[in-house]
Amino acid sequence: MTEHHPQASSEEIFDAALGSPVQDITAEDAAAVFNQAARAHNRLAELPIDVRLEGLRKLLDYLVEHRDEAIDILCRETRKCRTDALVSEVLGVLDNVEWLLKNARKALSEKKVSTPITLLGKKSRIVHEPLGTVLIIAPWNYPLHIGLTSILAAYVCGNAVVYKPSELTPMQGLFEKLFQVDPILGDSIQVVYGTGTTAQQLIRQKPAKVFFTGSARTGRKILAQCAELLIPVDLELGGKDQAIVFDDVHLDRAVKGVLWGALTNAGQSCSSVERVYVQDTLYPAFVQRAKAEIDKLVVNSGDLGNADIGGMTADFQLDIVHQQVVDARAKGAKVLCGGATLVENELFYLPTLLTNLDSSMLILQQETFGPLVPIVPFSTEEEVVTLSNSTEFGLSASVWSRDLQRANRVARRLECGAVSINNVMLTEGNPALPFGGTKASGYGRQKGVEGLLGYTRSKSLLIDSDSSKIEPNWYPYTRAKYQLFDQLIQALFSHSPWKLIKAAVIGMKLESLGSKDR
Repeated sequence: MTEHHPQASSEEIFDAALGSPVQDITAEDAAAVFNQAARAHNRLAELPIDVRLEGLRKLLDYLVEHRDEAIDILCRETRKCRTDALVSEVLGVLDNVEWLLKNARKALSEKKVSTPITLLGKKSRIVHEPLGTVLIIAPWNYPLHIGLTSILAAYVCGNAVVYKPSELTPMQGLFEKLFQVDPILGDSIQVVYGTGTTAQQLIRQKPAKVFFTGSARTGRKILAQCAELLIPVDLELGGKDQAIVFDDVHLDRAVKGVLWGALTNAGQSCSSVERVYVQDTLYPAFVQRAKAEIDKLVVNSGDLGNADIGGMTADFQLDIVHQQVVDARAKGAKVLCGGATLVENELFYLPTLLTNLDSSMLILQQETFGPLVPIVPFSTEEEVVTLSNSTEFGLSASVWSRDLQRANRVARRLECGAVSINNVMLTEGNPALPFGGTKASGYGRQKGVEGLLGYTRSKSLLIDSDSSKIEPNWYPYTRAKYQLFDQLIQALFSHSPWKLIKAAVIGMKLESLGSKDR
């Protein structure tokens, strides 16, 4: 296998679509972008949510009609197989847009909340306001899905958006076409191309919030820069997701599900299955069946939908995959299939099944982000929970068992943000479920109501009527007030069935003292 090298410097990075060097923006350019975004946000703030939703409807219709164009660009720039581009990217976006169309208005609407008896006569409400201008920095592995899902959630909340795609998969021109279907949508979103240097310039403009999806290493750098400027950040970082397979499962289904979770998009997903724990009584049969299934897979790109696995997008990521295989082999691992690139194209790494593994190997310690399937036996439920949680990451997982009580029990003990039971990577398939991790996998949530509200600022309102009434807790403080407040506490927080009546009587006495001087 030919040696690959780390990512080149920003001056040497080329735009895959245009065949020209990526140009980073200047500080003046970045300031101009945010000035334009601020003006767009001021215009957007005057418009109701229905106007924003109309833009989403137009975009959805356009993407459905022009999906082949989007898939062609995705396959060219990412080397995905065509089915991965159609299902994981295009369909995923459409599902999320439809969810926004059906649910955003209710999720963002003003809400009445309860007011305690001590504030009797007053009303409490919560309103959700846009943050202003948000900066979204997207990764190269799912450039359309992650990009659009984040952008449109921010926009529907009323924010102007500055979007920086990865320099490895810029898809230059596609986002602009999508946003131009609606003038207000197009006015509110700006796409800025460049490397990490451009991202740094944009952050210096102090966006209202930064939303970053990518590696933990880059996430730490962004967090450090934002901390200096007191900019809030949501981070969706890497994972070392596990599949836990108990011995009572339907073997064929579990094998096929786990392999898809490990190999879809050539394993280049933050929630790919990167550790497979199989109960020891099932382990030999599972490994045998997994090898047989992997041997059937078609590795190709530029296909018509009949390939199973596409290529790697970045040569530096291929280096990491290869390094983990070399390290595992050197420490005694068995490579049952794969373990190399296709002869005719080095960016196509063969799906690789590994056994005889131990915790000293990089493949069980570090994020892989490639088409490797390491399988480890376990004996007991307690053992596999301990193994599963022994990683710095905590994004998602899957648990496979006919015993749903056991599967639920294990799922709730796993230190991660999402668990699919008897399926894999499926929490991401439901736009109503929030997505995000714990530990080194980041914090904050995308999607669902929780993710949507992350693009807003909650404002609390407490409403009282104008009157001559003086509140009893206002000055002056008197000994009589103190005694009544003390009695009110005793009444309110007792276990007496008459506590509310007692509190009401004391409250009336307090109100009568409110307008009195000492």
